[in-house]
Amino acid sequence: MFDVVALGELLIDFAPQSVNGDGYPTLSANPGGAPGNFLAALNVYGCRTAMIGKVGDDMFGRMLVRTLEKAGIETRGIRIDPSVFTTLAFVSLDASGNRDFSFARKPGADTCLKPEDIDTGLIDEARVFHFGTLSLTDEPAASATRCAIEHAKSHGLYISLDPNLRKPLWKSEEDAKSAIEWSLHQADIVKISDEEIAFLWGISPEEGAEKLLKEYGVSLVYATLGPKGCYAANASHHVLVHSPSGIHVVDTTGAGDIFGGSAMSQFLKYRKSPSALTEEELRQIVSFACTAASLSTQKHGGITSVPTPEDVSEKLKER
Repeated sequence: MFDVVALGELLIDFAPQSVNGDGYPTLSANPGGAPGNFLAALNVYGCRTAMIGKVGDDMFGRMLVRTLEKAGIETRGIRIDPSVFTTLAFVSLDASGNRDFSFARKPGADTCLKPEDIDTGLIDEARVFHFGTLSLTDEPAASATRCAIEHAKSHGLYISLDPNLRKPLWKSEEDAKSAIEWSLHQADIVKISDEEIAFLWGISPEEGAEKLLKEYGVSLVYATLGPKGCYAANASHHVLVHSPSGIHVVDTTGAGDIFGGSAMSQFLKYRKSPSALTEEELRQIVSFACTAASLSTQKHGGITSVPTPEDVSEKLKER
């Protein structure tokens, strides 16, 4: 049995390390892709996971599969396609470690996942199915994603969503909004940023969380606030948890994914429905996730920056 199966993109993040005399950056390659980062956090915190996706039959594709295997993530759902290249993302960072993305994805292997590529057996063995909207930007991956969600819902899995908005990958902002809206209606558990809430509805994170609970049928919402922490709510309770202090931010890449995976790892330990969580349980989940995500920003990359349980526990003692 698996705790979580995720579908979506695996890619290489190229982050700047230095700049040469002509102003060109020296780049460091790191394994990434939001679903992979999400699963890596789950594995570090004691869960069993599996990945569904597609990479190219190239150096980076093979490296990504090995990286997931090393992280303990089941990879038999990853297809290796010799006809396309593994997707590449180029990250630029400002002085605060916040990032912007450019993508080599025309097409990238992740967009070429077909419905017949889906290993439904992996979904059948899981408690939670997780996805993001980057797999809805292009066909055939969009159809494959919808098929996988339908299969997961028919088998009674919780559906987890991180919209993970990346505007450059959409043909238009209207297409992005439409796909995200559709995705939100599928989900039981949503991790969404304050920026994504503002993009969709132009309202506050608190108002966005309430909207998702009352109008979209979502059972548990994590509205992340960047370095400020997270507002989380279910039908009965809400909490506001601040991020820990004393964090020297190097790179925020993957922090939101690590928040999501960390929160999911703690939620699953309670073995109850999202709507049944008490206020204290919700606070403990979010405190753990905020701490893990904050600590991850002290290193470059996503999959490789997940802090150990011991480091998270030590930081939590300071709160």
